[in-house]
Amino acid sequence: MVYEGIYRAFFRPGRGPRPGSAPLAALAEDRLLALVERERPDVVVPVFHLAAQLTGRLRARGALEVPSAVVVTDFAVHRQWLHPGNDLHLCITPDAADTVRRALGRPSVATGPVVASRFFGPARGAARWRRRLGALGPGRPPVLLSVGAWGAGTRVADTARLVSGAGYLPVVLCGRDERLRAELSRRPEVAALGWEPDMPGLLAAVRAVVDNAAGQTALEALATGVPVIGYRPIPGHGREGVRRMAALGLSDHARDAWDLVRLLDTLTEPSAWRERRVAAGRRLFADDAAARLIDNRVAA
Repeated sequence: MVYEGIYRAFFRPGRGPRPGSAPLAALAEDRLLALVERERPDVVVPVFHLAAQLTGRLRARGALEVPSAVVVTDFAVHRQWLHPGNDLHLCITPDAADTVRRALGRPSVATGPVVASRFFGPARGAARWRRRLGALGPGRPPVLLSVGAWGAGTRVADTARLVSGAGYLPVVLCGRDERLRAELSRRPEVAALGWEPDMPGLLAAVRAVVDNAAGQTALEALATGVPVIGYRPIPGHGREGVRRMAALGLSDHARDAWDLVRLLDTLTEPSAWRERRVAAGRRLFADDAAARLIDNRVAA
């Protein structure tokens, strides 16, 4: 819960003075300016909130002479993404872009998520994954449990057991957490994976994604056409992102174990509900952030 306290103090928008991240961002100023001098880019593109603070500070005082365009990767735009010195914000949703414009009075556009093109077409590895998962759990629809690169999550093993008990094959992405992977690998009803390079193929082979942070895996699932269910979100930005994603009709938020099983039963089979979620997710990819950066819309 330490991060929840940090998020409330430093990140969440609200009234009254709050601590800022300016001293931390300032530590990287000299290195960024040296990199810009060496590489001479046309635009600097922060994709992390502390980097947005850094470029905003440098632009505001004229030390960074090229434009900065911030790619906001969160559904819920928290205050650390916001610095009036930046020239443009590229956001996942129109709602997020409106939040930026109201807060800063600066240009902001909704381009949709930044996801590699290989998630939009037929996945070459999908057939291989279907065979592999079918062998691991015959007759059990595979469901992907995503806990991020660090394996961060609450009671992941319990969730996997719940999903398995409901008749599904839980496929757990453990990221870099080898301890979690070793723990889950001892359970025959669970397919525990480490850092997986073929995410397009894996996503195309599962029926739903259970996510706890509304992060990049959730966005890749939307691009692939796989329904997303938020469950046991991590504190801070994860909790707010899961709630916001569901409020926008892009996913569902399971409030408890019973709700998770109910949603899996609905979303893993052909249904109008599943089709609405898939269609809403694909509509999110309305524009191309890279094209926005190239077509001269960012001006110094």
